Amino acid sequence: MPFIPVEPGMVATVVTHLEMLERPRPAPIPPAPLRLVPWKQPDLGAYRTLFRRVGTPWLWFSRLVMADSDLAAILHDPAVEIYAVTDPRGTEVGLLELDFRSLPNCELSFFGLVPELNGKGLGRWLMAQAKSLAWRKGVERFWVHTCTLDSPAALAFYVRSGFTPYGREIEIFADPRLAGILPREAAPHVPLLDVR
Repeated sequence: MPFIPVEPGMVATVVTHLEMLERPRPAPIPPAPLRLVPWKQPDLGAYRTLFRRVGTPWLWFSRLVMADSDLAAILHDPAVEIYAVTDPRGTEVGLLELDFRSLPNCELSFFGLVPELNGKGLGRWLMAQAKSLAWRKGVERFWVHTCTLDSPAALAFYVRSGFTPYGREIEIFADPRLAGILPREAAPHVPLLDVR
């Protein structure tokens, strides 16, 4: 099998697409000390701050480099729902974003908690919330994608949550750490290959 070279300064990842084609049976939402707060037309700065806090370990950067007008067009669209996850003190510790713009599809656009909450079982609570909010009248397909830059547990978590993998792609992009979009120490599991 031949290897595909990835130039210095670039990052390559394998993206897996998953879908759920039937509404899951109703199940109780697991208890958690967290709350889901709808963000109607969120402030772009507040959104990007939370996006960065949740996504920096996984090299999330797409919303950080988007022009304000393009980001506002997405976040302020009535068919896009954004929720902040808050802890008992009201601190924002997670992000849930559902995109209904392509009905009958609903995309789980962004889903995550700050790193210090990972591995505590709170993702099950957040996924139960996501499924409850996603499956509504007119939705026939709930889908998400994850990649090898994400937590090593992410793909198995989505499968356990009821999603079925249906496609795979390779994505190659300029490393956002080299451009200063994310700190150089972000995502230490992804080697930083400087341009020579």
